[in-house]
Amino acid sequence: MGGVLVDLDVPACMAAFRDGLKFTRINEILSAGFVNGIYGALESGRITADEFRAEVLQASAPGYGAADVDAAFGKILKGIAPEKVELLHRLSKDYDLYMLSNNNAICLARAREMFVAAGAPLEQTFKRLFMSFEMKMLKPDVEIYRETVNAIGGDPQEMLFIDDVEANVDGARAAGLHAVRYEPGTDLAATVEAALAEVEEVRCNG
Repeated sequence: MGGVLVDLDVPACMAAFRDGLKFTRINEILSAGFVNGIYGALESGRITADEFRAEVLQASAPGYGAADVDAAFGKILKGIAPEKVELLHRLSKDYDLYMLSNNNAICLARAREMFVAAGAPLEQTFKRLFMSFEMKMLKPDVEIYRETVNAIGGDPQEMLFIDDVEANVDGARAAGLHAVRYEPGTDLAATVEAALAEVEEVRCNG
């Protein structure tokens, strides 16, 4: 989701926590692939959203509440470019689309709103969502890909996985998936089309 379909604004999120809530530990947890500390615990389902909020508020300035934590967190999700929505609509005519994301309940709620506003509600656009906090595991652990493939069914070599983090791409490849890295800010449609052509070539030659 983030970094591929949804543009991220990590500095704005960090500023909302640091300058707004006065939560100075944000630099520790919003780094290194977003798997550190309580953020990683939230995304892997080891702590709940309420537990995350409580820990943040305990280390923040007085007078703030859960809604303030959610609002600060929401700053990380910048928006969805219209051309990416068009791409999803176009792809869904010929392919089954699934979403596998390192994610959490707080950001997912905001993302749902964004996808609805963009004209691509998550449950209508994707056949199934695979969220790390619900699966209790994180990319790039190879098991999260294997569990996803098993749930979808079929040959992983006929599936295309796209991510903006190289380690996550490597994890997918280790699970037998055809995977490519998308460079944020570049043409996602071109990346997808080139990768699909490679998958089709493998399928035909295999």
